Amino acid sequence: MKKISSSRRDFIHKISASAVLLALPFSGFSRSKEWDEFVTSDTIYGLVRGSRIDGVNTFKGIPYGGKVSGDNRFKKAGPPESWTGIKDTLELGPPAIQAARRGEPAPSEDCLFLNVWTPANDGKKRAVMFYSHGGGYVIGSGGSGGQDGANLARNFDVVVVQTNHRLGLLGFLYLDEIAGGEYIGSGNRGVQDIALGLKWVHENISNFGGDPNNVMIFGESGGGGKTACLYAMPEAAPYFNKTSIESGPGARMLSKKQAQKTTLTVLGKLEIVQSDWKKLLDIPAEKLLEIQNAIPTVPPFQPKFNGPVSESPIWGFGPVVDGGVLPHHPFDPKAVEISKNKPLLVGWNEDEYNFFVWQSRDVAPFSMNFEEITERLQGSIGENAIELVETYRKANPQASAPEIFIAISSINMMGLGSIEIAEKKAKQGGAPVYLYNFGYKSDMKIPGTDYEMGTPHAMDISFKFNNEVPPKEGEAPRMGFGGSKPDRYKASHNFAAYWTNFAKTGIPFAKGEPTWPAYNLETRRTLRIDAHCEVIEDRFHEELDVWRKIGKLVTS
Repeated sequence: MKKISSSRRDFIHKISASAVLLALPFSGFSRSKEWDEFVTSDTIYGLVRGSRIDGVNTFKGIPYGGKVSGDNRFKKAGPPESWTGIKDTLELGPPAIQAARRGEPAPSEDCLFLNVWTPANDGKKRAVMFYSHGGGYVIGSGGSGGQDGANLARNFDVVVVQTNHRLGLLGFLYLDEIAGGEYIGSGNRGVQDIALGLKWVHENISNFGGDPNNVMIFGESGGGGKTACLYAMPEAAPYFNKTSIESGPGARMLSKKQAQKTTLTVLGKLEIVQSDWKKLLDIPAEKLLEIQNAIPTVPPFQPKFNGPVSESPIWGFGPVVDGGVLPHHPFDPKAVEISKNKPLLVGWNEDEYNFFVWQSRDVAPFSMNFEEITERLQGSIGENAIELVETYRKANPQASAPEIFIAISSINMMGLGSIEIAEKKAKQGGAPVYLYNFGYKSDMKIPGTDYEMGTPHAMDISFKFNNEVPPKEGEAPRMGFGGSKPDRYKASHNFAAYWTNFAKTGIPFAKGEPTWPAYNLETRRTLRIDAHCEVIEDRFHEELDVWRKIGKLVTS
């Protein structure tokens, strides 16, 4: 048998590279057309004009922060400048510096803009759903098509808000020890921008039909990691009431030592000595993006990735436990006290790994036998892969070798961290935590195989935003990761109903679907989200016993 080499570092490099695909509109979303009429709203900085389309008022590109370019590069953002007259907010604002994005303005350093979808600017106090986009801390925007907020606003009577914020090197370069002063906190500017967006919501959302005292923060993938940071940040704490972390379990973030190593790597690539760090302020953003792209980013929400620095030559860009902006890891060694009384949803998709198979075109596992998948898994898990494969085969006797490979790889990526968060939150004894698995199976085929996509990473986006909906009369059906089966519309409605009702009440429920019980350390009940949802007690317990035994699932 030919040996297939694999390493944790190579695999994570693929994950980082694939993040760009999270920006694509994989599935159907609310139809685009010219607006029915203009609508206006007041903010504390001036009047804005948006559009009303199919019963939803949409405001795009509202400034929520000031300039973060030039002399303000790497500094904490201040408020936007006020304006006179009425500012048009009819088009998306520029996203953070990254490769050009289809259907969006050119990226810009000055990227602090947000979008609002609301049923009406009528003074009604609706729940606010504040979403942070995915993209592994290096790409993405609040304007991606698959996460368009119009259907949530229209069909579930909520207000949806999404921000653009600093990313990558410009959002997370740790300069505290080199620059000091106004640059303290630079390793967390991206999440500080999001916190500033939350403050904007608190001060302005009542003018958009939202309740500033009923705000849910949520996010997927890198957005889940950002949301975990907000959960632990003192400057964000006053501005939200409940949280959902989706396929991005940010139990721990980068240490100062890890972040400092990345900073020194950046300076080295630019041939800048530490004492001349201010030269960073004059380098064009495009050049900094080149440097950023040459540095692999290791997502810190991956299980057990916050080990010794020697595990990786550099760790890339992401939030930093700096003792100030982010005083502690969000869920390590335990759930932070600052959000003890805020309810939490957390979970993952059953077939996360298939997204990365699709992106990398690495379809080799789909033709492997059990011996071959075991050898391949040893590259990322080590010798414990033998026991894991044996356990998964006993627990799932009808599963094929590729199916076992995908199950192990998917839970290792996103599931173990989600369970860790649920158990630590439950152990804390504060507000309830709810654990989920998204399990609707797409019939879209993985290119180059006869295998269906299942429930890959990022497929939940269009479902929870209720953007898997039947086409309107005269429209052709859209098909993306969600596939072509009509029951996807019911699964999308269920997902959106649980999430919007959680936003409204702190209790997730969907009419006609099972009651979702809070997670506890005795029954460990989990909701499986599908066209017909199911509550499962102590799911994957045999498999998880092995993950705990080998030290990959740590909850105490």
